[in-house]
Amino acid sequence: MERTILHVDCNKFYASVECLYRPEIRDKPVAVGGSTESRHGIILTKNEIASKYNLTVGEPLWKARAKCPDLIIVPPNYPLYLRFSRLCRKIYEDYSEYIEPFGLDESWLDVTGNQQTGEEIAEEIRRRIKSELGITVSIGVSFNKIFAKLGSDYKKPDAITVINRDNYKKIAWELPAGDLLFVGRSTSKKLAYYGVDTIGDLARCDINFLKSILGKNGETLWLFANGLDSSRVRHKDESEDIKSVGNSTTTPRDLVDEGDVRCVFRVLCESVATRLREQGLKGNCITVSVRDTNLKSFTRQRKIKNSTNVSTEIFDCAMQLFNENYNWESHIRSLGISVSGFDGFSEQFDLAGNAERREKLERLEKAVDVLKMRFGNYCVQRACQLERRDLSGFNPHDEHIIHPIGYRVS
Repeated sequence: MERTILHVDCNKFYASVECLYRPEIRDKPVAVGGSTESRHGIILTKNEIASKYNLTVGEPLWKARAKCPDLIIVPPNYPLYLRFSRLCRKIYEDYSEYIEPFGLDESWLDVTGNQQTGEEIAEEIRRRIKSELGITVSIGVSFNKIFAKLGSDYKKPDAITVINRDNYKKIAWELPAGDLLFVGRSTSKKLAYYGVDTIGDLARCDINFLKSILGKNGETLWLFANGLDSSRVRHKDESEDIKSVGNSTTTPRDLVDEGDVRCVFRVLCESVATRLREQGLKGNCITVSVRDTNLKSFTRQRKIKNSTNVSTEIFDCAMQLFNENYNWESHIRSLGISVSGFDGFSEQFDLAGNAERREKLERLEKAVDVLKMRFGNYCVQRACQLERRDLSGFNPHDEHIIHPIGYRVS
């Protein structure tokens, strides 16, 4: 039986919810953006009126204001967005048990075998969300997840697009290659260098050529472009395996020396280690990300000998990676740290007593976890955090929202 997959995308989600709750700004250009004071001053999303001024997601707020002096900027209210995301999901559950989120504002639904057609279900969902929740959605209907997502992006806002086996070459193949899921900016530039500009160009490429320039991802993109995506939509109660645990932050001021970096990495590593222990995980692959004040960024990773959930060991590896790869040509704007490699872990005992030291550190950090749970995040702090309070006064464990984003081929 031919599958029927829907991809539902809430239009301008954050801005739509804000305008719903603030009638006085509905007819004005509105953007949801981070705090200028804490340096998270970028556009997260904007309403349709603001889109007319060529504002882009990720654009600094000062640049957006230069384009649109009347722009109204509101801070994000994640608990409210999470509530609306759950309300949308409740509507989806009336049509399928197979619902897979892709961020707060997007979901795939597998409605195969339903008495109604995919387009009829999409139209009903579109009307219900508009009537019951007061926001709009765009929905793609297709025979696989990739083309369903292309369909939801094809016409906006408040629209339905059907991409089937009869019309996918006419619709999908004429779109830019960058519109295909997993074709990011770097991959798009590389494809364009070889004259691959559209999804159709990608589909007509020799698969071995794509593998030679893009590796395994080249084969995946060729399959996607040719409508051969067979990945399933997960059941609504199925949880995805955790692949990594991480935190990052844009710092309240530029980091100008190693002491600044150590302070911020300490806070991030303690948050990541706490979250690892909460999940019962240990990892052996440490990844750091660095972005400087010129917005140039890089990531580096390293496997360590023994899996860990101890912040000191994560921190030591992070600083090694940083010092080996950063030359301080510019000051630093943001840092990130993540731990992965959870495919089973074992302790290797040695004469140097490293395993015993790790056990002691883990017990110590678990005791600190209990203290912070009882008396607050700042009841126990390291000396470096006290010396640089302007950099250490954030709590990524509690304050940073982790969005339920997931996509896997299986």
